[in-house]
Amino acid sequence: MISKNAFSILILLIALGTASCQKQTEVTFQSANLEPYRPIYHFAPESGWMNDPNGMVYLDGNYHLFFQHYPDTTVWGPMHWGHAVTENLTDWKELSIALYPDSLGYIFSGSAVFDAENSSQLGTESNPPLVALYTYHDMAGEKSGKTDYQSQALAYSLDKGKTWEKYQGNPVLPNQGIKDFRDPKVFQWVNAEGKKEWIMTLAVMDRIQFYGSENLLTWTLKSEFGQGIGAHGGVWECPDLIPFTLADGSQKWVLLVSINPGGPQKGSATQYFIGQFENGVFTPDDTMIRWLDYGPDNYAGVTWSNLPKDQNRTLFIGWMSNWLYGQEVPTERWRSSMTTPRELSLFEVNGTLLLKSAPAEELTQLRNASFQVNSNESGLPSEAFEITASIENSENFNLYLSNENGDSLRIFKEGNLVSLDRSKSGITDFHEDFAAVFSAPMSWEATSIRIFVDAHSVEIFVNEGELVLTALVFPTSPWKKLASINGLDDVMIFDLKK
Repeated sequence: MISKNAFSILILLIALGTASCQKQTEVTFQSANLEPYRPIYHFAPESGWMNDPNGMVYLDGNYHLFFQHYPDTTVWGPMHWGHAVTENLTDWKELSIALYPDSLGYIFSGSAVFDAENSSQLGTESNPPLVALYTYHDMAGEKSGKTDYQSQALAYSLDKGKTWEKYQGNPVLPNQGIKDFRDPKVFQWVNAEGKKEWIMTLAVMDRIQFYGSENLLTWTLKSEFGQGIGAHGGVWECPDLIPFTLADGSQKWVLLVSINPGGPQKGSATQYFIGQFENGVFTPDDTMIRWLDYGPDNYAGVTWSNLPKDQNRTLFIGWMSNWLYGQEVPTERWRSSMTTPRELSLFEVNGTLLLKSAPAEELTQLRNASFQVNSNESGLPSEAFEITASIENSENFNLYLSNENGDSLRIFKEGNLVSLDRSKSGITDFHEDFAAVFSAPMSWEATSIRIFVDAHSVEIFVNEGELVLTALVFPTSPWKKLASINGLDDVMIFDLKK
């Protein structure tokens, strides 16, 4: 039996490429982890491919996370909905696959809601259903040159998400000849007439469409938004429309829109718009381009539905990867994980509203031993840890993570730019754009920083999420040392190893 104590294994990591020009990197990986790069506290599937989070819904103490999944290999293929649950946002349990492809197509991204009043009539008054809305993708239709190969469909569960039945009348929203027509995110509100109404936010080519329904089965187009507004370097995907109440009691709506390619660091990223949503119409306050995360590896994130009112928060999670290289990263049995869960809120900088993305409060439960850093260099307790610090000089700070193999990761601020340099972070040669420096503009005062490190990732939160950079890293052995700490004070390291 293999011990979970530190041990050495020799692995050969082969970056994907043509058979004639594969790159090979020999790595001696010393780790308490039985599988190199498998995260300690982020969700990753046991095996196979994963991308977008789907159908996130809270019910009876469980946070449900469904996800785009191909269980047969570690690259994208016929999409299923995988399924995992957690009670505390840190301990994840992977369950059986929820939705399989069928004759209508692959099961693409979507959302889930709790139909508490049984408006769909798919359950009963005493046992209302969970309802999932998702996109069917007819791959055969796409290959034959059709343009109507995506449509919106429905499945429901009467046993709290354990098993699902597809609606016999699918699709509930047929395609009208639009090539990109996908990723329904559904919520319920009280409309201007005082009636409860379901709203579907749908990505349609280079814009967002909004549909309304009384029963989740029949949908009517209400409006569309986005043509010529915002970033348009690629296809719009995975929208989410979210209400927020400001300190003065007024309401703002935030529209998340993921885009691929066209992000600020190349490849995929998530932009957002702030404005009003009235009578089914979204009107932005301005045309400013805002990014949720300035790192290269947070995409397609959306929020949980049906959170208890006493939580009083908006809870988000994203896919921690990038379509530039997501299918080529050097993991073996599995590919991709989710970000840490985050709490979204609005804050103001010089009269401009921005979206804050803070680590979920439950992440403090991961803290085990803590270490005060009293010099310019400190050892690190494991491959899963958190660093917290106050920032002495808002204009400049600097720190390095390193290991005995010479790999390094630099996190720093110079003037109005917060940056992450992973160009020397270990295995980087699987894609030409991986080894790079990623920077984010920050014109306001930086006062604190929290850094979450796992076996294959780093997530940087300045001012508790007023600025965020999320990135994958693949060191050839775990990080062992924190060094060159300049411009930071009250530096603490927390061991997050379970």
